[in-house]
Amino acid sequence: MSQLEEHYVNRSNWIRAAVLGANDGILSVSSIAVGVASATGKVEPIAIASLAGLVAGALSMAAGEYVSVSSQADIEAADIAREAKELEQMPELEERELAKIYERRGLKPETAAEVARQLHEHDALAAHARDELGINEITAAQPLQAAGASALSFVLGGLLPFALVFLFEPKQLYWAEYVFSISFLALLGGISAKIGGSSILKAVTRVAIWGTISMGLSALVGSWVQV
Repeated sequence: MSQLEEHYVNRSNWIRAAVLGANDGILSVSSIAVGVASATGKVEPIAIASLAGLVAGALSMAAGEYVSVSSQADIEAADIAREAKELEQMPELEERELAKIYERRGLKPETAAEVARQLHEHDALAAHARDELGINEITAAQPLQAAGASALSFVLGGLLPFALVFLFEPKQLYWAEYVFSISFLALLGGISAKIGGSSILKAVTRVAIWGTISMGLSALVGSWVQV
């Protein structure tokens, strides 16, 4: 017997949060460094601004992900509670509703009715959560996991452009931040695409374009407000 097929949907929650955090960390810190470097030729303000952006960004990402995913989890919990109440009050109607769902998916009416009956006998609430509401243990919202992945990946991503502040002179920092940060973004995009089973070229192109736009606009703003 061959092993079960490998799927990627069970990785979607933490991959999304980690990729978003790392991308944001690289882009935010590199854009801050480029913007401040465009406004001043001193290392100190560039380093302070980049460090502040690194810390504030990580906390912001964690808080934002936690609040956002918690809201999703609350909605899922409310829907499941409502479904449990309906199953208690009108189980026959809910069973017919489940059978109709299977009919729309291609089962014959008698087969759909039998499947719905057996699933109701086994675990009616799980069946309705999965097939009526689209909620299961793989795709269910996990606030702490999303917040932790976002914060950690933001810090790891932001440390790369932050280190460049101390390796290059302010006059060289524009191009150093751009070249290295775009390379970091391209590498991250390729790795996340590989893990997620999607197109590597598409992921790399996407992050390179948006990274260029972000750092270019930051440099432009910094050059307007020179110190």
